[in-house]
Formats: sequence, structure tokens, C-alpha cells
Amino acid sequence: MAGEFLSAVIVLALVIDPFGNVPLVNAMLADVPRARRRLVILRECAIAFVILAAFMAFGRAFLRLMHLSETSLSIAGGVILFMIAIRMVFAHPEGAFGPQTRGEPLIVPLAIPLIAGPSALATVMLMASREPEKLGMWAAALTVAMALTTLVLALGDRLQQWMGDRAMQAVERLMGLILTAIAVEMLLGGTKSFVEGLK
Repeated sequence: MAGEFLSAVIVLALVIDPFGNVPLVNAMLADVPRARRRLVILRECAIAFVILAAFMAFGRAFLRLMHLSETSLSIAGGVILFMIAIRMVFAHPEGAFGPQTRGEPLIVPLAIPLIAGPSALATVMLMASREPEKLGMWAAALTVAMALTTLVLALGDRLQQWMGDRAMQAVERLMGLILTAIAVEMLLGGTKSFVEGLK
């Protein structure tokens, strides 16, 4: 159980990608007074947490309402995650999520899609829909992952100064490589379920 919990925390942290988001968040909040930056980050992380928790809690009902299967969600989530991971590995100049607006953000684009992005939403929905009896553990894993994300982003300017741009890029590429493997695993799992359903 402890191993499964730790694995869930790691997967969620990788999907949310706090280290990869640090340069983007720092650039996005460049025009925001330093004293207010952490309040903005805390607010946006709280919003993202509520959105992710809602998708985790009501994911199965949403899938039934939209007549979507876990197989289609797994394949779609894998495709989206793979595209984001590729942009992380090859360091796209606009970042993993494309061009961002400047000024103080409100929900978009910091809470969504930088933190609660499509792949993170798909991941929490898959966790809850595949093993709903472990919803409490998934919620605890999400809470820990979001706490780590908030801490990393709040200390983002210091981290970037301490590690330097090259080290931050190296961390993002490493996380992108791991995310690529997770995306492929999601795609293979969805494809396997689809093929088995044809028999």
C-alpha cells in the first residue's frame, strides 16, 4: 500500500511537472510585485487542487454522462501526455504548453493548463475510475503532490537562481523522458483493453 501511494505521488508530481513549470511561472509573474507572487502562486495552486480533486471525485460520473470508456480516456490521456512530454524533452521555446500571457494570472494559464493540465486531469480520472475503492489514497497522493508543487513554485525564483537555467532545463528534460514512458504505458494499456474488447 505504501509503495502504491508513493508511486501515485510520483506519477502525479511528474504529470503536474512543478520543476518544468518554474521558468514559465517566473516569466509569467515577472510583472507582479515580489511580495504578491507567492500569494498568487498559492491561490492558483489551490484552484488547481480543487479542479483536480473534483475530476478525481466525479470522474466516473463524468465518463458515464459523456458515454466515454476508460479505454478511450486512457488512449486520449496517453496521446496528450506524450505530446507534452515531447515538448519537454526537446525544450520548445514556448514551453510545454505553448505561449503564455503576461501579468497576474487568474485560473488561466497558471492553474489551467500549467498545473491542472489535460494529462493531469486524465490521470486523476483514470486513478479514480480504475480503482474507486482506493479513492482516499488517491486523494491523499494528490494532496501531497500539490503540496510539493506549491512549495517548488513558491521557491521557484530561488531555485532558478541556485540551479541555473541549464540545470532547470536538464531536470525538465529528465521529467519529460519519464513522462514519455508513462504516456506510452497509458497508450499500451488502452490499446490492450480495446483489442481485448474486440475478442
